[in-house]
Amino acid sequence: MSPPTAFADRRRTADRIFRGALIFNTALTLFWAVTLATQGSTYFFATYNVTREGLIRVFTGILIFNVIWGFIWYGVKTALLRMLAKFSKAEVRQVFSSRMRQPFEVADFVARHSERRIRIIDMIGRRGRFITLGLAGFFYLYASLAVANPSPKFASMFLQEHLFDAVVASWIFLGLYYSDGFLAAAFYGAQSRVMDGVLARANCLLITTLWTFFKFVMVPLGARLASIYRPAEFAVIFAFIWGSYMITDTAAEVGGSLFGKQTLRVWGIGDVNRKSIGGTVSGFAACLVFCLWIVVGRGLPLPWAGLAVVIAVSNTVLELFSPRGTDDFTMATANALVCWGFGALVL
Repeated sequence: MSPPTAFADRRRTADRIFRGALIFNTALTLFWAVTLATQGSTYFFATYNVTREGLIRVFTGILIFNVIWGFIWYGVKTALLRMLAKFSKAEVRQVFSSRMRQPFEVADFVARHSERRIRIIDMIGRRGRFITLGLAGFFYLYASLAVANPSPKFASMFLQEHLFDAVVASWIFLGLYYSDGFLAAAFYGAQSRVMDGVLARANCLLITTLWTFFKFVMVPLGARLASIYRPAEFAVIFAFIWGSYMITDTAAEVGGSLFGKQTLRVWGIGDVNRKSIGGTVSGFAACLVFCLWIVVGRGLPLPWAGLAVVIAVSNTVLELFSPRGTDDFTMATANALVCWGFGALVL
């Protein structure tokens, strides 16, 4: 396939991802607006009202996490590309552009620079951008749940509030999707892998959209989980659903970038779709240790250790075989369903 033809095909794929995300977010926004206007009785947004304080909280979170934190990691990735991978200024500008206005061939960059260094920089930018604040937020919430005695309605209320946040953030990501500006670089730059080529932003937008969808389906799932588990067990379930997938995904990418050989071909949204045995093993080991640490630390009986093993295996298999860009959604959703099944059958 010639480069112009390959670029045109990838651009069409990127456009399809954008249109799908636009349709989904439009439908979800309309659903939310109708529910809010009619005060309909539903699992979704049922207790959420738009207030000045709520809007300030949402946009403050976006300002800190997406803008300020995004600019910091945009700067970190720029410095690493220049100093470690020896990219020129023109190449760095091309990397942080939308990559959808002119051909962007990964093979050309790999021919001029070390592929291993590029992969490591992609990993540092992506994981530094997300996992630092993500894990900090997770451990804060986990610690809060572990020492408190939350209401059984906590899960649904928490998810409803964060679903609205996700809808607002998704509109911003959609608005900046084709932009080559500085703000778009802050939102997309650090997590848009060089190795994903033209489809880098499509990969990011797919992850963001599916994560919003996960929050949507987790509202009724969260209500079901809250009816099965005791409030004292909420922290463990929270860790198994959210914490385990973050640990698996992070360890797999870090281990694969640093130690793995990218020999496993997978399907997904990206110009280069390969994973490694080293990354897969790293993800499984880290997830198993994390889940067992939760079980032992909470003094839970042996069946919970079995649940920890099942979660680790499920996350590892789905991280490896899910199409790239969808594994966050498949891992987290499977974790919730596994916990639901465990609670219904064992407890």
